[in-house]
Amino acid sequence: MGKQNQLKIENASQIDPVLDLEEEIKRLKKDMNAVILAHYYQDAEIQDIADFVGDSLDLSRKAAATDADVIVFCGVSFMADVAKILNPEKTVLLPDIDAGCSLEYACRAEALEAFKKQHPDHMVLTYINSSIEVKALTDIIVTSSNAEYIINQLPEEQPIIFAPDKYLGGYLNRKTGRDMLLWEGSCIVHERFSEKELVKLKTLHPQAHIIAHPECPEALLDYAGHIGSTSSLINFVMEHHGDEFIVLTEPGILHKMRQDSPNSIFYDVPGLDDGACANCNECPYMKLNTIEKLYMCMVNQAPAIEVSESLRVAAKKPLDKMLQMSPPKKV
Repeated sequence: MGKQNQLKIENASQIDPVLDLEEEIKRLKKDMNAVILAHYYQDAEIQDIADFVGDSLDLSRKAAATDADVIVFCGVSFMADVAKILNPEKTVLLPDIDAGCSLEYACRAEALEAFKKQHPDHMVLTYINSSIEVKALTDIIVTSSNAEYIINQLPEEQPIIFAPDKYLGGYLNRKTGRDMLLWEGSCIVHERFSEKELVKLKTLHPQAHIIAHPECPEALLDYAGHIGSTSSLINFVMEHHGDEFIVLTEPGILHKMRQDSPNSIFYDVPGLDDGACANCNECPYMKLNTIEKLYMCMVNQAPAIEVSESLRVAAKKPLDKMLQMSPPKKV
């Protein structure tokens, strides 16, 4: 390996500016026997260099099945945690250790444990956007791709706590006819889309399909002709090549949509502009990962995800249950 890769790189300013990062990442990947997994909300250049790009369910399946020695997870911390839970013997790297999730922060393990004690007859279903500690308190993990499918397998008389996303939980209640007890959490991106701006776009582009992620509030979902996970939204676009789309989810997904349907036109919905942020329709945590940090984490072999074995075993049980109960992967 070159001198650049023998030294720890503390920050991006230490990277040789003439270095071809894409080629170096490819070389490191081969040397390390690594696989790069990326979520659809990552920057385009990260998606383009990844071995696999997917939603939370797809990425969980890939993490469970990989034979690589190193998993480089370009996403947020709970996703990298899942990879480590399913692959304790492998090295799991996350380009930016501070890439968290507002939903994870909205539900702390101590609070959920106390809430469970108040409702001892309830089964706990937890969205995958949660900490390892919360997963360890859970009966079944779900994603937006498989939640409805899994809920429909449970006895109708079984009371359920759904955490931490109240909007996804409310959508699932309406879809399944359940009355799940909802945790009071939400995604800082999906709850901040501007209804006013959405109506403007709808008026300007009346032929456009409005498609939305179920983490959005019900008032926004009411405008949507198709609601689904990131993979579901992408599949809908592929089924309607050449059409126009107003997209209610993190705009990183538009890169994949434009690749799959280059003749289509896409409009992302602005977030609420109250001066609090410059790009309120973008996930600030997803955007912490950059191509430079991806390179640095592979050179440094850090930040690496570490999980205690007892906690890993406890958190793996509801993840295994999720994978067993999920719909078959379409070929």
